[in-house]
Amino acid sequence: MTARRALHGLRVLDLSRLAPGPYCSMLLADLGADVVMVGGGRTGAPIPVLRRGKHAVELDLKTDEGRALLHRMVAHADVLIESFRPGVAARLGADHERLSRINPRLVSCSLTGYGQDGASAHRAGHDINYLAVAGALATFGSADGPPTPPLNLLADFGGGGLLAAFGILAALHERERSGRGQHVDAAMVDGVLSMMAMPFADWGTPTLPERGTGVLTGTMPAYRTYECADGRYVAVGALEPQFFAALWQGLGLDDDRGVPDHLDPRRWPALTRTLEATFRTKDRDTWAAHFHDSDACVTPVLEPHELAGHAHIASRHPDFELTRVPAVPRLSRTAAAPGSVPTAAETTEVLRGFGLTTAEFARITARPATGGDLSWPPVTAQTTTTAKGDVRS
Repeated sequence: MTARRALHGLRVLDLSRLAPGPYCSMLLADLGADVVMVGGGRTGAPIPVLRRGKHAVELDLKTDEGRALLHRMVAHADVLIESFRPGVAARLGADHERLSRINPRLVSCSLTGYGQDGASAHRAGHDINYLAVAGALATFGSADGPPTPPLNLLADFGGGGLLAAFGILAALHERERSGRGQHVDAAMVDGVLSMMAMPFADWGTPTLPERGTGVLTGTMPAYRTYECADGRYVAVGALEPQFFAALWQGLGLDDDRGVPDHLDPRRWPALTRTLEATFRTKDRDTWAAHFHDSDACVTPVLEPHELAGHAHIASRHPDFELTRVPAVPRLSRTAAAPGSVPTAAETTEVLRGFGLTTAEFARITARPATGGDLSWPPVTAQTTTTAKGDVRS
């Protein structure tokens, strides 16, 4: 018999859009929660790749009927997630103050860029803006170039979706003691501020004196990437003395002078030149194999399309696909699992648990294949050629 997942029986209503909120609810769905995406009006459902394991309904919350149906579902829900600008949820009858009167045990989460209050609370923005305001963006990129965001990983997914899921689970845990739900104000700027705890402490010190300079920025010879003979790269993270010694010796560079002091910034230019020249003598996979059983902390820089064929990814996630990332984290008894788009029968059963009648959920259920998905990416489709010559559409 298959063990129930950790959040089995948890009922979640997800009114959010774009990436952070849907990623949060995807994490909850992977852990077994019954997640119902609530779309409707002029906005679509979330990005398709984040829809897995979720049910979908269409409600126009600008109508009395739509709000009434939402309130009926809230009475049976455990969690509600929304990503409206402050004040919009209240206008739609979906704010925590109103919903908690319907269901005092409800945990509602508002996931926004700037939070529910503050000077910028009502401003529009995206990941890059939240990184900028949180002081993170100024630390990314090379010293002689502009600040460069690391895709939209930090604010949208780390400081947004993960923070929201963490806050929701904390509120649910507290509910077990108090019997009462509460409101989670998850702001992406706040999440990034929290994740920057160590870099902030290092800012202006030799560890991180400025953007593009310091121990973890790619300028220290022991912590950066190196181009190999085939134009691909390896990543080197030999920070500690014993790891750098393994790197130096593994490259055949040790001699009577011993291993150089890699922590002395005065040596960095010469060490960089030596390591660059050495790594260019062999291709990436040869170096990766050479250092596989070493503590030199050398790994291949894999491109996304190579992941499924990599020994570690393949052994830990045999069914890995770029469009179906693993469910995380691993739990020993109640394992998470990536879901598929639910069948009509499965959605019917879940909506019955939210208190809707057969006629009601037949009228509002969104078709799984066309449930109002946002078109992504927001660029004109075209065929491109990568640096390696692969043609992609």
